[in-house]
Amino acid sequence: MSRVCKVTGKTPLTANNVSHSKVRTKRRQKPNLQKKRLLNPANGKVETIMISTRGLRTLAKWKREGKVYDLRTLNA
Repeated sequence: MSRVCKVTGKTPLTANNVSHSKVRTKRRQKPNLQKKRLLNPANGKVETIMISTRGLRTLAKWKREGKVYDLRTLNA
């Protein structure tokens, strides 16, 4: 499974580790992804998705607002 959030589309970024002597080496900054089993409101089934913690907050907001969404087609 790839490291991409299903809701926000967050992917790993590249950055530099900078030592005390200012030597730069490449590193990856990975998004805070969680494997969650969520109820898909479009069809009423439980689905397992990789979602960032920011994406979880977004889904909670959409649920409060009554927005209709489908977990299978998000960020497609």
